[in-house]
Amino acid sequence: MKRRFILYRRKLGGVFYVEDTQTRKQESLGTKNRAEAVSLLNARNESVRQPQLNLQIAKAYLAGTDSGVSTRTWQNALDTIVETKIGSTQDRWRRAAKETALDSIRHRIILETQAEHLLACLKAGTVSTNVHLRKLHNFCLSMNWLPWPLIPKRLWPEVRFKERRAITSEEHQLIIAREKNPERRSFYELCWHLGGSQTDIANLKAEDIDWPNQTIAYARQKTGSLAMIHFGPDIEAILRRLNSTGYLFPYLQSVRSGDRATEFKQRCDGLGIKGVSLHSYRYAWAERAKTCGYPERFAQEALGHNSKAVHRSYSRKAKVRLPSLESYEKQNMEGRIIPLCQPPPKPENNGHSISAAG
Repeated sequence: MKRRFILYRRKLGGVFYVEDTQTRKQESLGTKNRAEAVSLLNARNESVRQPQLNLQIAKAYLAGTDSGVSTRTWQNALDTIVETKIGSTQDRWRRAAKETALDSIRHRIILETQAEHLLACLKAGTVSTNVHLRKLHNFCLSMNWLPWPLIPKRLWPEVRFKERRAITSEEHQLIIAREKNPERRSFYELCWHLGGSQTDIANLKAEDIDWPNQTIAYARQKTGSLAMIHFGPDIEAILRRLNSTGYLFPYLQSVRSGDRATEFKQRCDGLGIKGVSLHSYRYAWAERAKTCGYPERFAQEALGHNSKAVHRSYSRKAKVRLPSLESYEKQNMEGRIIPLCQPPPKPENNGHSISAAG
């Protein structure tokens, strides 16, 4: 095995030095005695020889069951993940695999990686780096390409996303008034009324509309679950303007979600609207639902049970004005409110009395 450190002596002063053959860093041993210098050199080489020897032994054992253990790099793992994904998820992983923050480990052998190598990537990267590097690390563990976690789960830096806000009614009206393209205008209006993700709304078809029952039903792209929403006159007026067959938004359906997001951002920038995206329509829908007393379980059915928009709005964000008890009592007397708990029926009196004393 090649020695990590080599010994040399400078003519001026006669002091012995060691040089790291990997980093080319030179350091004085502080002695002119050759025997002492050789002893210090051997100690340096021995300190790095044993870990390398253990790694070589481990590779020899693992090679019996995995022939690629000695050559598999993090780039190979990234390529494998991309191949296992489909659709938009595959596109996200392709973009993640190109992040410059991963360049320091991209061609490093997985089995030779230390925790500080991953921490350096996290420090140089963004929130996206944290999310995808964590998934990449766990993928390698699941594939038995890593014998143990390099960073324990509880020690990974917390993922901190930027706070997102809902688009306001005033901002939405400004965008609608400024938008000259009828397809985009109708698209933004349906996002406001339905609260669906931009991909789900863009992929709506005329066949998804049940006109007799006034419902829209579609399978969510993200989860595959069925969403069914009842619509009123405002949504009906928008739908009547769209295609009667095929996709409701043929152009917007054909472009990437990133292109739709960019077009929306350009319109917001032109109006001086900051801090919103197409996803802000989901937050706006959830906050409007909370404010008007829309039951949470109905909101979950419309947006998805695991929707962060529902969780945030129904937990703390949306401001709700509680109605007075007096108004609820008045509506109850008018028969407009059905009590949640009905009193148990009284037992029938068959004319026989029972004495308390027996």
